[in-house]
Amino acid sequence: MSAPAPKPPDIAGMILIGKSFKIKGQVSCEGDLYIDGQIEGSVDPKGNRLTIGPEGRLKANVVARAVVVRGNLEGNIQATERVDLKQSAVVVGDIVTQCISIEPGAFIKGSIEVHGEPSRDKSATAAASSPK
Repeated sequence: MSAPAPKPPDIAGMILIGKSFKIKGQVSCEGDLYIDGQIEGSVDPKGNRLTIGPEGRLKANVVARAVVVRGNLEGNIQATERVDLKQSAVVVGDIVTQCISIEPGAFIKGSIEVHGEPSRDKSATAAASSPK
């Protein structure tokens, strides 16, 4: 019995850049973005989710809320929430995020910096918990 095929990502409602697209320059949008084409420049889905599909080839710096990589990315990732590197991912660049998952088989060459959730003001927390 063979293993079930991997489930394709749900791209309904996402902005799609298909395999036939080749873009040089800055890409920004107001929604979740799915890329299976080629981009050279920068990608900013304005605080939304970015998915780089298995055919996606990016030479770009990426800023997003969440990033899923299934294809190739040469550039830095800055994600405010999380980064998921799937088995077929190839990333050459630095990653800064709050949470990261890396599947076996994914390749990364660069640094990874993981920050916890933004901390509340310690002085306000201390003042609220101190007895009066």
